[in-house]
Amino acid sequence: MNIEYKKALICFQNGKINEAEEICFKLVKKNTKNINFLLLLGVIYFKKKKNLKSIEIFNKIIKQNPHNYQAFFNLGNVFLSVKEFNKSLECYNKAILINPEYKKAYNNRGNVMRELGMLNQAVKNYDKAITIESNNPDLYVNRGTIFYELKNFSKASKDYIKAIHLKKNYAEAYFSLANVFNETGANKDAIENYKTAIKINPNYAEAFNNLGNLYNKLKKYHEAIICFEKAIRINPNFNFLYGTLIQTKCIICDWKSFKKDIKNLEKNIEIKKKTTPPFLTLSLFNSPQIQKNASIIWCEDKFFKSKYIYFENKKNNKKVRIGYYSADFGEHAMSYLLANLFELHDKSKFEIIAFSFVNHSESKIGKRVSNSFNKFFDVSLKSDEEIVELSKNLNIEIAVDLMGFTKKNRFSIFHKRCSPIQVNYLGYPGTLGNANIDYIIADKIIIPKKNEKFYSEKIVYLPNTYQVNDSKKKISKKFLSKKEFGLPENSFIFCCFNQNYKINPKIFNIWMDLLLEVKNSTLWLIEDNEISIKNLKKEAEKKMVNQNRIIFAKRLPNEKHLARHKLADLFIDTFPYTAHTTGSDALWSGLPLVTLKGETFASRVASSLLNAVNLPELVTTSYEEYKELAIKLSLNPKLLQTFKQKLEINISEKPLFNTKLFVKNIESAFIQMHDRYYKGMPKENIYIK
Repeated sequence: MNIEYKKALICFQNGKINEAEEICFKLVKKNTKNINFLLLLGVIYFKKKKNLKSIEIFNKIIKQNPHNYQAFFNLGNVFLSVKEFNKSLECYNKAILINPEYKKAYNNRGNVMRELGMLNQAVKNYDKAITIESNNPDLYVNRGTIFYELKNFSKASKDYIKAIHLKKNYAEAYFSLANVFNETGANKDAIENYKTAIKINPNYAEAFNNLGNLYNKLKKYHEAIICFEKAIRINPNFNFLYGTLIQTKCIICDWKSFKKDIKNLEKNIEIKKKTTPPFLTLSLFNSPQIQKNASIIWCEDKFFKSKYIYFENKKNNKKVRIGYYSADFGEHAMSYLLANLFELHDKSKFEIIAFSFVNHSESKIGKRVSNSFNKFFDVSLKSDEEIVELSKNLNIEIAVDLMGFTKKNRFSIFHKRCSPIQVNYLGYPGTLGNANIDYIIADKIIIPKKNEKFYSEKIVYLPNTYQVNDSKKKISKKFLSKKEFGLPENSFIFCCFNQNYKINPKIFNIWMDLLLEVKNSTLWLIEDNEISIKNLKKEAEKKMVNQNRIIFAKRLPNEKHLARHKLADLFIDTFPYTAHTTGSDALWSGLPLVTLKGETFASRVASSLLNAVNLPELVTTSYEEYKELAIKLSLNPKLLQTFKQKLEINISEKPLFNTKLFVKNIESAFIQMHDRYYKGMPKENIYIK
């Protein structure tokens, strides 16, 4: 072996990349055809992220020796690093064709197949690599990760345990095993394994992140925040974690760094930094542009192709076949809105099929929902690819995503395109920023003409409101007293049952001003978590409001929850994420709602609801107007009673709770989407009259 080459190799192996490059460059200059020199220089360029130079070197080797499998392998690694997955796959294929026993190529080909969604093929490559080198723990972790994505948790855990057996202090294997336990609900085991991974590698940012997410799920928010902050200290550029940290703080109404956090978030989104999951922007920003940008950044990172995927199937069914996809077909606000829609669909013209990401078979509402479909598939244990394949085999013509980027979503299904027509509806009040979502269901209040440019989807304008409601929704007739809920008998009750994360310092300060202005008044909020209760009470004291004037309501079965609205006098809305299901619940119960209309989808929903029940007078357009109207109504019992009487009449006469009318309108929209597709017409906005 050439002494200088050996020296360069040792420098490279010891991390002295610059020295290795300098020596190797001189060697190549002296002998331009020495393949060993060229290979090492190409790898050095790759390590230094000089990808173009690296590609040039490996292509030069291949030109000299078309059978050099190492050159093809390393060229594949370069393409993989820049997400040129198809080129990478081609290179690995050639390396394996030349050397069928090249273990590294099988492993890396498995990695690229995973990126391309070819999960079963990826398993076969790891299988082959393991037969060549059965004692390599990395291969078991890689294969286990594919089994994990295929929802085969038993095989995944066996592979991770095997890896740990081969390598005792293997942090990545403990981390991956923890992910399996997390997914299968074995929370205690998941926490234990995340902590073991962190003990082995105290700088394991991913483990801190996932442990934080698990604590979030368990509502251990302080522990979650500690984990997220540690992960950020280890890796300040950890993708999307800053937003997750802020969202956790919002859940517990921790506003100590609120202004600073919002300012940083906005700046990071503006420079296209991977700073936050899109959902957080709905509750923090009254800007459709910021929300669109956040969705685009998320999609471009999470899904390697952001361009439109062509769907070849043009087979027309006898009936329009619609697939509804959700994790929320159970005890969830979405089901209470949607149940009557599913029941009233015209089954002579439409065949509706559900794809449930979670098993809800035990809940009462879940049974009602599942019974309303022609077919109901529990796909909780299927991979995204399997759900896409099932959708295609069923020839789903219109796929309705009821989740967007909310919890437990499976957005990859729609990005991979499970249907020729894909619709964003109800679950996510904003654009998804993805070219493979064709339409978003809205109305003219939700998305005014001037804001169409902020949506990647074409817009379906329904005539009254975009939100479906259940005209059969029951309200308990059992007598409820204020005393039962800890409410003072003769106090004016301001009510807001929106989730606590929607409350921000600006709107809360206005609420405190209301309590100070309206002397004998109380604020009734939903009880979300103990920490938020303490923090909101502290904030009240800062504003010189007795914390006892804020009462928190525990969650109740839906019929009783609706009934207790009658104990309140006025629903006051959050902003910029306004009342959605909570808004229609209040109105259905006969409780007037004051809202503030902004520029975003989420900030205009309550305005849409009020318009559809013919109470536009309760929509305001500034914080000052919002505050003044709430005070005016609370101090003028006759005026408030006028609105209550008007609402009582309009509930049955106006469109908001007319489910049959809504179903007719949305079915008309589906027919137009369907007709345009089969006639080969371009997608355009759809207006239903």
